[in-house]
Amino acid sequence: MVQGAVGAGRRARAFETGSAGSAASLVPAKLKSKGSLKVATDPTYAPMESIASDGKTIEGVDVDLANAFFKQLGLKADIVKASFPGIIPGLKNSAKYDLAMSSMTDNKDREKVVDFVTYFSAGTSFYVKTDGPTINTLADLCGHSVGAEAGTTQVDAARAQSTKCTAAGKQAVDVKAYPDQNAANLAIASGRQEVGMADSPVVANIVKQSHGKFKQTGKPFATAPYGIATPKNSGLANAMLAAVKATIADGTYAAILKKWGVSSGAITNPQINGAVS
Repeated sequence: MVQGAVGAGRRARAFETGSAGSAASLVPAKLKSKGSLKVATDPTYAPMESIASDGKTIEGVDVDLANAFFKQLGLKADIVKASFPGIIPGLKNSAKYDLAMSSMTDNKDREKVVDFVTYFSAGTSFYVKTDGPTINTLADLCGHSVGAEAGTTQVDAARAQSTKCTAAGKQAVDVKAYPDQNAANLAIASGRQEVGMADSPVVANIVKQSHGKFKQTGKPFATAPYGIATPKNSGLANAMLAAVKATIADGTYAAILKKWGVSSGAITNPQINGAVS
């Protein structure tokens, strides 16, 4: 959206030297009075967000970052478990959540219904069982089955590739969307689907935690920013942008990414509605 893109650049310059004071001062009064805001996340996407060993605590990169950002805002982050496909409707229609941090790619389609503040960068990777097919690019998916979490850009990419496959006279891609990443992983492990697709840091973690059951195939592609999603025109995006910038500036951001082994996803110039496609 052109208007959003222009505004993003202007705001980014304005808050280049954002601090805790400036970020807190930008929180809309009706939200500041709450003291805490509900942050939606789907905790099946480790290391970005997952359930801890106690079986109930939500942890991960996004949780630590949310707490750091909210410290700048002078508010408490109330991390709420959500299903990924239900997050944007929960922000848009029911006011169920105040914002969301759930490894959500900032893209033009989503910007039509929510505002984003970019804070991380990730690509898409393929993973298979160790004896699975070699998939180097989307074009290699023709004739194979793919499992991914519902509502993700990976499902969209696999379905778009299937159309390209059939148009070229090749076999379609059998794409199945699962309610969460754990279900998608189980489908690959059981052989119901041949290829898994997820964000690059998540695939790296899936492979690591599989103890040799899975392997990554091909290289990450389609790198894009993650965004903190806020209700459209809520006024919260300005405050979040200042909070992200201040957290980067004071070194907390880099320390959190290093803790979780995802420093390669660091960005230096967060923006409001910074999608390129």
